[in-house]
Amino acid sequence: MARILIIDDDPQILGMLRQTLEREGYEVIDASDGKEGLKLYQENPTDLIITDLIMPEKEGIETIMELRRDFPDVKIIAITGGGRIDPKQYLSMAKSFGAQYTFTKPVARAELLKAVRKLLG
Repeated sequence: MARILIIDDDPQILGMLRQTLEREGYEVIDASDGKEGLKLYQENPTDLIITDLIMPEKEGIETIMELRRDFPDVKIIAITGGGRIDPKQYLSMAKSFGAQYTFTKPVARAELLKAVRKLLG
């Protein structure tokens, strides 16, 4: 069974993603910010990371950059609802720093699962 780490500061998004992925048979662990997510991944790497981009403590772009530096083969999906700038700009940055797939919130479950299957397949 594939393990997925979700990093998001919004408990509702975490819950929705967890439920969606667990229904598909994935094991899910979660973190509320990039700092916690990096610590969890370093202690026990997962098969995939889904990270929000706008979070307190350590944002998603910074998290992606550190993951790519330390774990070049990690599989990453980035999600965002935006922030001070257009969500597409955040997602474009995430892609340029190493996220294989990017989605705006609210994330379409079917599209997310399709991306997850492609990365883990």
